[in-house]
Amino acid sequence: MILPKFANIKIQFSLKKQNINLFNTLDTTTTILNSARNTILTESKSIANLTEYLTEDFAKATEIIYKSKGRLVITGIGKSAIIAQKIVATLNSTGTPSVFLHAAEAVHGDLGMVLPDDVIICISKSGNSPEIKVLVPLLKRFGNILIGMTADLNSFLGKESHYVLHAYVESEACPNNLAPTNSTTAQLVLGDALAVALMELRNFKSEDFAIYHPGGALGKKLLLRVKDMLDTTHTPQVAPNASIKEVIVEISEKRLGVTAVIEAGKVIGIITDGDIRRMLNTNDTFTHLQAKDIMTHNPKNIASSILVADALSILENNAITQLVVIDDGVYKGIVHLHDILKEGIV
Repeated sequence: MILPKFANIKIQFSLKKQNINLFNTLDTTTTILNSARNTILTESKSIANLTEYLTEDFAKATEIIYKSKGRLVITGIGKSAIIAQKIVATLNSTGTPSVFLHAAEAVHGDLGMVLPDDVIICISKSGNSPEIKVLVPLLKRFGNILIGMTADLNSFLGKESHYVLHAYVESEACPNNLAPTNSTTAQLVLGDALAVALMELRNFKSEDFAIYHPGGALGKKLLLRVKDMLDTTHTPQVAPNASIKEVIVEISEKRLGVTAVIEAGKVIGIITDGDIRRMLNTNDTFTHLQAKDIMTHNPKNIASSILVADALSILENNAITQLVVIDDGVYKGIVHLHDILKEGIV
């Protein structure tokens, strides 16, 4: 069939339009990715440059906070206030008691939270915002040590602070050089540097970290022990002379895919469902076999006091799914990989 001339023109126009849309899509994708790369590179450069602005003030401020008998009060306005809250959260979880004070609310009664022994950090990029100019003299009137975090050492905050953490950035990643981007990242990184330095001064260990993180997957990883999750009502066990049928029944009823072989109160071996399958592959009949004939001797075992995270490592390193739990020679039960995964350890 021969298409009319106008139909051919219409088809060609449609194909051309699709090609233009495709090119526009590709151009937009490239533009977006280039913008994202530029932002990441710009912020990473700003962070790297912070090392050049570290002075003795950082070390002295850190030592004062470390030796303080009070808390660390961190205040700010706008985006700096949001960064202040994150730094407070990090410090609290790493052993430095901290509270957030909103600069705008401080002059409306919240200054009452500041105690005589508290150390104060005030965060402001410009160091000259109206709220900061009102708040700083009030804070100093209480006689507390004031640590400023600002990009401008010659600002009101920079000059009025006892110590200054220099959060200088050349510009923002924002194309208009307006939205706080590089500057807030710099503040955040200085806060992290302060937290880590304090952790090292306190010799803060993972055990200490666990105390402040008892909930969630992290808390379980640091605190949960095998005895806390061990099901002592399902402790599969058979005697060495048990029939294979008895072994299969025990494994099936306890639903752990394994049973311990117990003699004189001691674990002398285990039989897994894998052992059963291998036995069936090599024997036409199993009526003459007993548990001791197919068991695995000297099975991997752990004490119930070890961390579940450590038990998981043993399972992974040995490519097995169950561990026998034994305390002082007494069989306590079986810990299974599936049970650990249900706890959300990983």
